[in-house]
Amino acid sequence: MSSANDGTVTVVVIAYNDVEHVAEAVASALAQGDAVGEVVVVDDASTDDTPRVLGQLAAAEPRVRVVRRAVNSGGCGTPRNDGIDAARHPWLVFLDSDDVLPPKAVDTLLAVALRHDADVAAGLCVRRELPGGREIPWQEQLFTTESVHDGVAARPRTLWDTLSVNKIYRRDFLLSHRIRFPDGAAHYEDFVFTARVYAAGPRFAVTPETVYIWHVRYGTGQASISLRRDRIQNWQDRVTAHQQVMEIMRDSGDQDLLIAAQTKFLEFDLAVYLRELPQRTPEYQDHWWRIAREHVGAFEAEAVRRATPAARWRTEVLLGRERTAVDIRRLAELAADPPRLTPPYAGDAGRPLWDEADSAPGGTGEIVLDGLDDAPVSLLPFHVLGNVGAGRRLVLELRLSDLYGRTAQAGPERATVELRHRVTGAAHRYEAEWAAEPGGHGWRAVVTADVAALCEGGTITTWDAWVTLTFRDGESATRPLRAGSGLRRLVRMGRRGRVLLLQPYATNSGCLAVRVADGLSGIRRVVAGRFARRVRS
Repeated sequence: MSSANDGTVTVVVIAYNDVEHVAEAVASALAQGDAVGEVVVVDDASTDDTPRVLGQLAAAEPRVRVVRRAVNSGGCGTPRNDGIDAARHPWLVFLDSDDVLPPKAVDTLLAVALRHDADVAAGLCVRRELPGGREIPWQEQLFTTESVHDGVAARPRTLWDTLSVNKIYRRDFLLSHRIRFPDGAAHYEDFVFTARVYAAGPRFAVTPETVYIWHVRYGTGQASISLRRDRIQNWQDRVTAHQQVMEIMRDSGDQDLLIAAQTKFLEFDLAVYLRELPQRTPEYQDHWWRIAREHVGAFEAEAVRRATPAARWRTEVLLGRERTAVDIRRLAELAADPPRLTPPYAGDAGRPLWDEADSAPGGTGEIVLDGLDDAPVSLLPFHVLGNVGAGRRLVLELRLSDLYGRTAQAGPERATVELRHRVTGAAHRYEAEWAAEPGGHGWRAVVTADVAALCEGGTITTWDAWVTLTFRDGESATRPLRAGSGLRRLVRMGRRGRVLLLQPYATNSGCLAVRVADGLSGIRRVVAGRFARRVRS
């Protein structure tokens, strides 16, 4: 970065009662180098030791300025707006006090913005799950190459990136278009802010580099708003924010942006909550269903038409059935990523149906799974069950259902099971041939895995089970294995007489995973973990 760009960026950090993490966030902003002219920390009237820590940081580093609010705002929008107002430099970056900026993030964003004369530049955000450390890229498909766009209408998938923190903004652009965050206790304020940015038609640049680390802390009692999906108010807040997004798009006069925002909701937001709906109480499900139907029922027909087949089918079920007439678990499977459609399959290959309309008392007629007959094999919602067999090795019996004749038409030939390490992504692969079941009731394959290969000395490892289906013409589809029978704890003898504890289990979404404890120390950790969970409960 040339000296001409030194001190051109203000990093706005917002904090509230976060004494444990705020110093690390500020340090990550200062470590960006000379391009950062100041770090403005807006303290939203913290009542813990956050003000003292911030005072020490400001005293030690002249680039740190603290703006302390007298009254807590109740949300994240107002303190960010305070940061926009307090900023002294032409470019802005936002950072939450419990997250960090990776090295060179600001240089990367500023360079791509200047290179393309952009008003806004965005980069990849990575969700880092703590304490485990697994990293999951956020909307990775949007950040594959460097590019620039005059507005986002020609790249409507951009609307899937609703984060405000993985971007750099020309401050004059925000001020001239009066773009601000919602004030007060509004939740999902990022949705509204980014909608305002996109609707203003910025020159928008993208880099594939990682520019933000979003910390997701489980089991801390301090879950972020986006992780509080077990509360019906969370769903209402998300819908309310999306209603504001649609208003913004309507006011922009760009009908395509409005439709794109609605399609995104069907494909993403709705699916996120549907996946977890079986875990909720009947009261929650009823309330959720009413809110969702009212909201989605107002969407443009074109928004539904542009959605993926699975998203269209989910929408038709939501609008065409009462909640009590729907197999919620089956619908949740269809909302998975990738989607899966479990038997039974009503209708026939010529007219595939979601269910038998006559047996659906809360229905308004047939729900036809349009598009199933000509969907690419890679996009078909295959359902593959994994039964765990007993023995000295891990035996997986795979069962593949025939999906309205499409599976038979494609001709399944080979199954490749992949056990993926949940944190590192390392994988072990095992292959088998599919054999047709008698009577045309699907296909069966059996693979045997070396349990010892899944061990890491004295630790507990978790492996997620996936299967790649390869068909007659070479096409393939990769899906998670669904958990079937045989889910019980097994003790095995590994190499050189080591004791192994093997636990196949179903994840919250019903997928098959295998937990392996290597050696007596690993087994002791499993027992200690179970005891701790019982004490907490």
